[in-house]
Amino acid sequence: MFFTVAPRINAVGRLGDAERAVNLLIATDKKEAVKLAEVLETENYERRKIDVDTFESAKEIVDTEIDLDEDLAIVLHNGDWHPGVIGIVASRLVEKYYRPSVLLTTIDGIAKGSARSINGFNIYEALEKCNDLLLHFGGHRAAAGLALEVDKVEEFRERFNEILKSSLSSEDLSEEISIDSKIRFSEITPKFLRILDQFAPFGPRNLRPVFLSENVRIANVPRIVGKNHLVASFKQSGTDKVFDSIGFNLGDHYDLIKENNSEFDIVFSLDKIVRDSRIFPQLKIFILSAHIFGTRIQCNF
Repeated sequence: MFFTVAPRINAVGRLGDAERAVNLLIATDKKEAVKLAEVLETENYERRKIDVDTFESAKEIVDTEIDLDEDLAIVLHNGDWHPGVIGIVASRLVEKYYRPSVLLTTIDGIAKGSARSINGFNIYEALEKCNDLLLHFGGHRAAAGLALEVDKVEEFRERFNEILKSSLSSEDLSEEISIDSKIRFSEITPKFLRILDQFAPFGPRNLRPVFLSENVRIANVPRIVGKNHLVASFKQSGTDKVFDSIGFNLGDHYDLIKENNSEFDIVFSLDKIVRDSRIFPQLKIFILSAHIFGTRIQCNF
């Protein structure tokens, strides 16, 4: 239930008045509750569409206008972007390009937005060094919000990039995956998942555990969803368990996986999905054994 309702409550707050979600939760009249639930469903659909459109718009700018060999940070401003999704999109840019990312829109004539960082780079301290250019900012080492005059966005972009050049090396811009433990599919049980939940909430100082499973095979024909996300099911010898998975931005590996029936090693975290009102584990794939180039791996076992 949580994984069904929570995104819709989140969406209605991002796109409009969060009071509608509160009214749904306290509603005593069934007709009123159904009407409010339909509003939340519509808002959630619209939020997803705006999210995708904004990400594609930002990605096009990065791919066509930014030289990532020269600029270590991604700083983008578009006055038409919806303020409710730019934090999410900034996080997705970090996932795709592994660069500190700042997305700004225009609200009441002021450039306002969100910043997201990579491991090992304190984005709050970087913003402190730009304090004279900012109207205000706040956050922590991994994420922050900020506001500045629109005519200072370009100067901020240049200053921010200079700060990164003085504090980051090329190795820092190569994503590091820290693996906490090897695990066999047979060990991923309801009890194990309940124990894992006890470590929540997960965040910058309490990262979601990352696992390595060896010698797995594709259990069905993989497919691409969204723009470039790989969806597949994996099985492992010695057990009849099959787990669904998603690899964000791993769609480029589709042809190789589809045609290759050999065994892979996979690195993943465990998420949950809701299907037919039931909760199932889902593997969030970070690495397939044939595709670790450009990623640093640290094993903690």
